Amino acid sequence: MLVLAIGDIIGKPGRRAVQKLLPDLKQQYGVGLVIANAENTAGGLGLTEATADELFGAGVDVLTSGNHIWAQKEIVPYLESEMPILRPLNYPPGVPGRGHLVSNQTVVVNLIGRTFMSDYDCPFRAMDKLLAELGSGPAVIIVDFHAEATSEKMAMGRYLDGRVSAVLGTHTHVGTIDTQLLRQGTAYVTDIGMTGPADSVIGDDTNSVIHHFLTMMPHRLSVGKGRVIFNAILVGVDDRSGKATSIERIYREVE
Repeated sequence: MLVLAIGDIIGKPGRRAVQKLLPDLKQQYGVGLVIANAENTAGGLGLTEATADELFGAGVDVLTSGNHIWAQKEIVPYLESEMPILRPLNYPPGVPGRGHLVSNQTVVVNLIGRTFMSDYDCPFRAMDKLLAELGSGPAVIIVDFHAEATSEKMAMGRYLDGRVSAVLGTHTHVGTIDTQLLRQGTAYVTDIGMTGPADSVIGDDTNSVIHHFLTMMPHRLSVGKGRVIFNAILVGVDDRSGKATSIERIYREVE
């Protein structure tokens, strides 16, 4: 099967890019499952029911997230609903929502890193626990690892090599060139990149970001404008063994 994972979607420009490009990409490649990181879809920060519905309507099957999942409080009840939305698995016990789900005979997992992030539970041990619980469940397992440090992401890829189908990094909004198949059959990339304004600073208005760095004063950032890029990763997986057979970067531009 083929799995398409879309990098962090930024605000309305990112949502519109998904709506415009995804139907044709699904048809062109014969994609069986679409995953998208959606924690920045609502005005550049957080997720709402309406923005989630837009992405589901465009053909996304599962939405993942990260440290901004709580930014829009209205989404919290939906994390406990049938909507296929994930918050990171390794939040402490008692947090609303779920960190994994099964879609199209595929387990989709959302993890969050700790280095330069916050004091979450250990993502490595959380993943060990989940794999033990899954036992002989679906062979195909796709992990969105939402983390800042490249070293932590690489360590997770090596740690899970041969035990999951893919470890795909999100969060930095800057796509990396290290798409690869690891030795034991896991597809890996340090960061998928973002789907949002190209003429920006990781999706935010350039002037607003520069003003913040010059003054170091608190400043509400706004989503950038203009040309939009679409970053995604296409992973081919043997659905019997769960081993990845291919990994390819997808890059498009939208005016």
